[in-house]
Amino acid sequence: MIRAAIAGTVGFILVFIESMIVMKLKGYVTIEFGGIAPFINVWAMNFFAVFAILSQITNWYTNRHELEEDSSF
Repeated sequence: MIRAAIAGTVGFILVFIESMIVMKLKGYVTIEFGGIAPFINVWAMNFFAVFAILSQITNWYTNRHELEEDSSF
């Protein structure tokens, strides 16, 4: 549940960071997403990317003690 909340928040922030990068590279002043549906699509893409990254970090964190014990040969 915490992963989903963090992913939702970070995904929303990433939309604006990506928009700022595009505006700087292209020399635009504003960006038109074309409505709420394309904006939600970009946010959902960022949400699932961040959720996947957080899932991998969580798995690594819970299994890191097992990895340290296995590599002590």
